[in-house]
Amino acid sequence: MDDKMSLAHTCWECKYHVVIVPKYRRKTLFGQIGKELGRVLAELARHQECQIETGNIQKDHVHMVISIPPKHSVA
Repeated sequence: MDDKMSLAHTCWECKYHVVIVPKYRRKTLFGQIGKELGRVLAELARHQECQIETGNIQKDHVHMVISIPPKHSVA
């Protein structure tokens, strides 16, 4: 189980469980919106050198486990 990543002088394994919830937890993340949101989140993760380990889009929230390099903040 060697999931650790490495940079020039560090070895790291930073995984975060992130939950994204729409305002008032409205059930708006289904159908075409959910598919487009999945593509957008994957593109953002790739652009920020992050990797989405697992993800799940429900009608009223999104769960993701993201591997983020230590040079980036979670926010």
